Amino acid sequence: MSVSVMTTPGKHLRQFGLLNNNIYYQLSPDALTEQTINRGEGVLNNTGALCINTGAFTGRSPQDKFIVKDAITENTVYWNNFNIPIAGQYFFRLKDKMLNYLNNTDAVWVRDCYACATADYRVNIRVINENPWSNLFCYNMFLRPAEEELENFNPEWTIIQAPGFKADPATDGTRQENFAIISLTHKTVLIGGTGYTGEMKKGIFTILNYILPHDRNVLSMHCSANMGNNGDVAVFFGLSGTGKTTLSADPYRKLIGDDEHGWDDNCVFNFEGGCYAKCIDLTEDKEPAIFRAIKDGALVENVTFIDDTDEIDFASKTITENTRVSYPLHFIKNAIEPAVGGLPKNIFFLTCDAYGVLPPISKLTPGQAMYQFISGYTAKVAGTETGVTEPKATFSACFGAPFLPLRPDYYAEMLGSKMKTHNVNVWMVNTGWIGGAYGVGTRIKLRYTRAMIAAALNGRLNNVEYEKHPVFGMLVPKSCADVPSALLDPRATWTNKEAYDRQAAELAALFIKNFEKYEHCINKEILSAAPLLISK
Repeated sequence: MSVSVMTTPGKHLRQFGLLNNNIYYQLSPDALTEQTINRGEGVLNNTGALCINTGAFTGRSPQDKFIVKDAITENTVYWNNFNIPIAGQYFFRLKDKMLNYLNNTDAVWVRDCYACATADYRVNIRVINENPWSNLFCYNMFLRPAEEELENFNPEWTIIQAPGFKADPATDGTRQENFAIISLTHKTVLIGGTGYTGEMKKGIFTILNYILPHDRNVLSMHCSANMGNNGDVAVFFGLSGTGKTTLSADPYRKLIGDDEHGWDDNCVFNFEGGCYAKCIDLTEDKEPAIFRAIKDGALVENVTFIDDTDEIDFASKTITENTRVSYPLHFIKNAIEPAVGGLPKNIFFLTCDAYGVLPPISKLTPGQAMYQFISGYTAKVAGTETGVTEPKATFSACFGAPFLPLRPDYYAEMLGSKMKTHNVNVWMVNTGWIGGAYGVGTRIKLRYTRAMIAAALNGRLNNVEYEKHPVFGMLVPKSCADVPSALLDPRATWTNKEAYDRQAAELAALFIKNFEKYEHCINKEILSAAPLLISK
């Protein structure tokens, strides 16, 4: 579909202040790809995917994300290093400056789309972009209205995104030239100075993380989700690098989505219409669904090519380790459409424990689940970040702190209530190291992790014997089909048992230290699930 702006929303755009005479509205992926290539802003790879470079920013900039502090947000938003307040006067100033900037560019791209796959919570969005490939990203990642819906489309939220526009920190209230600003009162997101497309996706996610829990009693979740043939839903929480996308892509189950979902009294539903997958070290053997989705219509970011070819070098970190591809959900063969499932039967917290302490799989009580949810633990390993020379613990509340406008306990108590109401099993899965920390031990094989998750989903862990972990308290199975029993007890995999005990005590102390900031607002059930400090 290739539509002139003057047919449908032209009048509304002029009233909004967008006066550019060359506006492209609701273009097809093919048209957007062709325009990107003609403008010299991208190239095709050997499978027909559009490859672009997002410029100076190849990832989000959390310190430059702001929320307008006003009557709505002043006493409801959890102000911290991720939810940074900005005065309304700066929002209005930047909005006017951005529109003036876009009115003087050679063209503007506009797309009407929406978030939330169930009609009960649908949020209509209008996106205004400076370039065609950013608009293609929005086509891929947000849900796509039917053509007959466009004539009377009423956008509730607006995103204005202009990578070429730079703020003046001295007068615009920003930290530096790039920024992402959300106004919940004016239902607008401003993104400038950065071409990283994920800022648009995460801007809407932040909004939904406020609206749905606060106003609609729906738990918003940074997770992937899939569903078995009998309708049982599994939810996978995890930070980057823990396997959230990989482990939810199961050929024997239907994909609901890979990143952002809501959970109400009746169902789990996807917020998005596409996937935004990491590409680093991608192979067809390891992740066939993602590999095969890199085709005509997909948008690949910040990759390089094998010399003298148009074939992507997925191992290259020349530009960034955070190489990405966006594509519509229907590029995945077993994806559900609409992306709505039933109620969860199993929840998995994925962590890549580079300390080699946590069990490969364990079962959590509701209190432990809420404690681990608020903690949001994983560990970075040497080489993934400048200055990291040994394992480094990372805690991100609810496995998504940068996108949560409300206090973490708000989400945790909603999760705990739903788990108890629907009798959901909660598992912690360590996709990291066993037999020692990073550099000494080995990473758990993907086939074993898949086998453990399959056993949990199929009920084969219901009747096995468990033992309690002495420090973290979770229940560890003594056996699991298709997994060597010797791998299930993390302490037993270490040659030096005393070294394991010291490492476990050190990790427990990091958990306890991280949780100190929440103690004043957390109930006793959650606090009692803290790990024990056992001197050895």
